[in-house]
Formats: sequence, C-alpha cells, structure tokens
Amino acid sequence: MDSIKRLCSEIETAIHHQLTTPKDFDTLREMVFSRLHILISATTLKRIWGYLSDGVTPRRGTLDILAQYLGYADFATFEGGSHNDDELPSSPIMARRIDVDDQLQQGDTIRLSWQPGRVCDVVYEGNRQFRVVASQNTRLKAGDTFKCGLIIDNEPLYIDGLVSGNNKPTAYVCGKKSGIHYEPLPSEMENNCQNL
Repeated sequence: MDSIKRLCSEIETAIHHQLTTPKDFDTLREMVFSRLHILISATTLKRIWGYLSDGVTPRRGTLDILAQYLGYADFATFEGGSHNDDELPSSPIMARRIDVDDQLQQGDTIRLSWQPGRVCDVVYEGNRQFRVVASQNTRLKAGDTFKCGLIIDNEPLYIDGLVSGNNKPTAYVCGKKSGIHYEPLPSEMENNCQNL
C-alpha cells in the first residue's frame, strides 16, 4: 500500500468512517479546518481518496496538512512512521462531536457555551440551518439564523451565513480561544409533554 493510500486509510480509521460520499468529504474538510485552521477543498480531498480520478497529483503541502491532522509533523514523518505522542495535539477525531446531517433531527435544540460566560440556545431547522432561540453575552441574538455542519466539543465553532437583523450574511466563529461546549436540550415538544 503506497503512503497516500495508507494516509487515507489511517484517517478513516481515526474518524471511524469510510469516505464514500460528497458529504463525507465536506465533513472531513470542516474537521481539518476546525483543528488546524487550514482549509482544504472537498474536491482536493476527493482526488486524494480517488473519488475523483482526473490524474492530478496531490501537492506535498496538502499531504502535510492531512498528516498533521493525524498528529505527525508532516507527510515525510508520516511516511517514516514515527511521531511523538507527547507532541500530538488533542485529537478532534476522538472528541465528542455532532455531525449535523447524520445526528440531528429538525426541531432538536442545543445549548452552546463558551468563555467568558457566553451561552446560546439554537434549534435545528434542517439542511444545516440553525435558529437562535435564546442567548446571553454573545453577538448571536434570538431570531438570528446560521449554517453549520459539524459541532466539536472543546473546539471553535465555525458558522456560515449568519443572518442577524437586516445585515448581510456573514461568517462567524464562536469560542475562538477556548472552544465551545454543547449539550442537547429537551425539544419544545418534550417540554410540553413534561408540563402536562
């Protein structure tokens, strides 16, 4: 098995999921960005995995980024098969996370919190779209909407298409320094049933 195939295999092993659909590559792109703050296009990932076969050879820098995602210094170190566990960043692939497409149902409510003292309750509206229902000490306000595909505990939350009032859609990062924490909340329907 050549080194690139082995790299792909180790990433799939680490995230406990084979990359076989366009959505899988979008999710990996977001996971890499969340950890390393470097954006790799989903098309590039598809080429590396052989999902697209257009004969383009991946750049060494891209392979370095994927190796770093696994905790190696670069692709050459990965090929050599050695890394120092003491130097590995905490692994996002082992962290608690929500893959929005696979794990949320329309109407699910999540509480997001981050330092200093910021709290935001959001409801999932489908198609990666969330609506803010309550907030405290944050720029996000009740009624705001945004898109997000992946929520990772203890990592910054990267949201896109944030619409607040009459402002144009924008990108926003919650918990840039310390990461966010999330917890599912009972849905409104469950609350109504409990109150009967």
